[in-house]
Amino acid sequence: MSAYEEQYITVSDDNGNETLYEVLFTFDSEDYGKSYILLIPAGSEPGDQVDVLAYSFDSESEGEDVDLNEIESDEEWDMVEGVLDTFLNDENMQ
Repeated sequence: MSAYEEQYITVSDDNGNETLYEVLFTFDSEDYGKSYILLIPAGSEPGDQVDVLAYSFDSESEGEDVDLNEIESDEEWDMVEGVLDTFLNDENMQ
């Protein structure tokens, strides 16, 4: 996904509250056999300190509704954080 291609996704919490997020980027992991999506709050400006949400998802699903899955293991979180750090520290990827 190009960093210049803005895409948005609405995430519902356990109480049914919906929040709009911008897709930071997606990637696939051969080690875990999953696709991942990283999200930031919609309207965030470069340089803003924001929480990044990360989920795994089924990249083969069709339609507008995509099921986002929580990342459960510490090892998987470490891998996702490593990819995010690489993205944030490599100007060519942004």
